[in-house]
Amino acid sequence: MQLTSSMVTRYVAVHLSLFLPALAGAGCAADPPPDGAIEPEASLIGEGSGALTTRVRLMAANITSGTAQSYDPGHGRRILQGVKPDIALLQEFNYGSNTPDAIREFVNLTFGTGFSYYREAGAQIPNGIVSRWPIVASGEWDDGSVGNRDFAWARIDIPGPVDLWAVSVHLLTSGSGVRNTEARQLVNYIAAQVPAGDYLVIGGDFNTGSASEACIGTFGSVVVTSGPSPADRNGNTGTNASRTKPYDWVLVDSDLTPHETAVVIGGSTFTNGLVVDTRVYSPITEISPALSSDSGASGMQHMAVVRDFMIPDGGGTGTPDGGGGTGVASVIINEVLANEPGSDTAGEFVEIVNVGSATAALGGWTLSDDATRHTFASSVSLAPSTAITVYAGARAIPSGVSGAVAASSGALGLANGGDTITLRNASGATVDSVTYPSLPSSSDGISLNRSPDATPAAAIALHTTLNPSAPLPSSPGLRANGSPF
Repeated sequence: MQLTSSMVTRYVAVHLSLFLPALAGAGCAADPPPDGAIEPEASLIGEGSGALTTRVRLMAANITSGTAQSYDPGHGRRILQGVKPDIALLQEFNYGSNTPDAIREFVNLTFGTGFSYYREAGAQIPNGIVSRWPIVASGEWDDGSVGNRDFAWARIDIPGPVDLWAVSVHLLTSGSGVRNTEARQLVNYIAAQVPAGDYLVIGGDFNTGSASEACIGTFGSVVVTSGPSPADRNGNTGTNASRTKPYDWVLVDSDLTPHETAVVIGGSTFTNGLVVDTRVYSPITEISPALSSDSGASGMQHMAVVRDFMIPDGGGTGTPDGGGGTGVASVIINEVLANEPGSDTAGEFVEIVNVGSATAALGGWTLSDDATRHTFASSVSLAPSTAITVYAGARAIPSGVSGAVAASSGALGLANGGDTITLRNASGATVDSVTYPSLPSSSDGISLNRSPDATPAAAIALHTTLNPSAPLPSSPGLRANGSPF
């Protein structure tokens, strides 16, 4: 039986209480957006240590194929599409005619129209960076050992108060001594240009014959080079075509290292990161549209390397965006995924949104059904027009979802047979509550969402009914149409 919007409406119970006076004074923000619009520039505020994170997937990829050192044949593009990196450090960044329009087409087709990129100019086999988040500065540092490419760098405004510097490199094959010379030169650029407080990743094709090569030790002055190393499904860490040497690397600095988390794709978990070899990846459907044969394509000499990090969105002493006026916070449960994709219940989530005009201090607030499932840390607050998504488990937080946190109890326990989810403030008063009925088996992976989206007291409906022209199964941390809040 298909669950319709009208059927869900009959089962919805929404309880909104008056907010405590203290809540209205929790912060200042701009006047409410007209007609209930959500302002995309509103920021998430998590003071102190925060408790809110964004999964950031970093990928080094020299995965061109064919004879032209280009992504035109499509094998590497399919791998990129299947793995879905947030930031890709690309080598041999050629496509089509290599005009700006051609490269933009490649980025749009492979990553998405919202991604930004930098590609070094005037190089036969250029390095580059593609990013889900804005690239606020970029350029190339001269590699004095080679004439057909340089070191490409980009400063990226990732979620949270700290920027990420990404450097895409392609070292020479001519010998370990030359590679160490290149490494020393790059380390000098980094020391002179990259602020000590920013995050740093160096990634790409190092052409290293072993993990103990001199250039790795040289890079160790600016990034962490110790293991364990990413590996494929069978535990093999080699990244060259024959899978015997560690050619390709994603190395991050000591600021970013503590935030590393397992790479999770579908039902698979790779604790130390992933070497992507489609010939051994199983089930291959987890990285569709990649094909099992792609990593063995003619001219494919490297395997991509992937590492994931949970970046704090908060930290520091952020203040609300906007100016005068006291305003009133209005926090609602906006979206619920009870019937998670597959069978990993860590994928359950509850999205809450502040649709009001003042910041809401969420410290001590709880989400519960028959038991308390999550208690927000004392440092967490939610700016107007901003969402927080509570996942049942950290391993299921998708790459790129901002304002996400794992349930403090380690589970959400949302029943497919129907449940009531209640959001309470620190005093125990009910702020919002949603009851949903038994879910049909056909709704696997499809959330329930306020309809209209982000509207207090609105009914809930299957997410796929909210944007019929381009339906999405869910939109954690985003509007129902997939755009930012």
